[in-house]
Amino acid sequence: MAKETINLLVVDDDSSHRNTLKTLLAEWGYAIAALEDGEAAVEACKKQPFDLVLMDVRMAGISGIAAMQKIREFNPSIPIIIMTAYSDVDSAVNALKSGAYDYLSKPLDFEDLRLTLARALDHASLRDEVKALKSTIAHTFVSDGFIGQSPAMRQLLEMLSSVAPSDATALITGESGTGKELVAKMLHANSGRQRGPYIAVNCAALSESLLESELFGHEKGAFTGAEKRREGRFFAADKGTIFLDEVGDLPISMQAKLLRAIQEREIQRVGSDVPIKVDVRILAATNKNLEEEVAEGRFRQDLYYRLNVVSLHLPALRNRREDIPLLADLFLKKFAKANDKGIKGFTPAAMDKLVKYLWPGNVRELENTVERAVVLLMGEYVSQRELPKSVADEGKKKASDRTDFADMTLEEIERVIVTQLVEKAGGNKSEAARKLGITRKTLVSKMGGSTAFSE
Repeated sequence: MAKETINLLVVDDDSSHRNTLKTLLAEWGYAIAALEDGEAAVEACKKQPFDLVLMDVRMAGISGIAAMQKIREFNPSIPIIIMTAYSDVDSAVNALKSGAYDYLSKPLDFEDLRLTLARALDHASLRDEVKALKSTIAHTFVSDGFIGQSPAMRQLLEMLSSVAPSDATALITGESGTGKELVAKMLHANSGRQRGPYIAVNCAALSESLLESELFGHEKGAFTGAEKRREGRFFAADKGTIFLDEVGDLPISMQAKLLRAIQEREIQRVGSDVPIKVDVRILAATNKNLEEEVAEGRFRQDLYYRLNVVSLHLPALRNRREDIPLLADLFLKKFAKANDKGIKGFTPAAMDKLVKYLWPGNVRELENTVERAVVLLMGEYVSQRELPKSVADEGKKKASDRTDFADMTLEEIERVIVTQLVEKAGGNKSEAARKLGITRKTLVSKMGGSTAFSE
């Protein structure tokens, strides 16, 4: 977190357990306040903005759930972790429905407690930073749902805010489903051409003959079926922006004609020798590596340079996992409203599955997954039951079964390899740490905080 001191409030009417937690958390570097009943906790939270509350569910006076509900009435952003000796499903679901960040079963596993506290505090810090970032961007740049807190997305948003006001041609690259057309729309919406037309063309969806007519128009009688003159997309985009999606799929013959249109800012209708001047900004997108396409002779080098004046790359979702909770929450609110459902969020287990899944279809696949979950959900919290089997099963396979290293970040590869060594050590983390020459704490950190194995 940004500030040095992290203030925690421990609420438990068991004095022995309360004092143990107070001592342990102080040793971990937290500033601790400890109380024995829920009413006192509510009053304390009104007077001091604690960073997190750790509260027992059963206490004399009002329950931990009731106290939490009162606290959230005036401070809905504070993460509250419920402790319960009654670890049945109903108690857990009730705590989550009431707004708890998570719950822990007594007697507490201190390693589990440490990791849960860290996740809750990181989540709160991330939420505050995103709120501040969105507030800053809102004054200067319309992002229209394009959010991200990862370093790559922050850098991209900064670049977009700089590039948008210009008339520069831009090439947007990234895998299918990463949001390339959304970026194109944002560039147009934040440019001096925002009042002009925005015209999109899917270059891969049309045959070569139809594509030329679609882009540049045709004269009456230019070919069979051309019963009247038609204006093309470039003409329709005059004084605005034209977006050429899947530009890497253009036939070589069309590439030459597009190059002329970009260089001269003029077009010719099919069947006409008369050039027509057009004032358009050109944005293009592809999921192909155009440098490789140029090397293989499938894409003109001069056209590539004309399109790649500004290069904007969208990272795959698996390479910016910290953005998954933000996007999932955004889509959840969108589809809950569209389906008139009072859905409050995801269970921690469901969110964990979303974060761990590789998302080969990227943001588009995540959006479809959340929409499916909203449609199927009968309650208030999306759980693993509403997720597709491919997502819900993520994490069940052993790390030794993972072979998709090419699609993983260096950090993810390291986590898989370390987990493999733990598996070979029979699940003994301490033994695996000794073999690696690192501390057990470092090993747990490299595994992503997993507590699935023994000491």
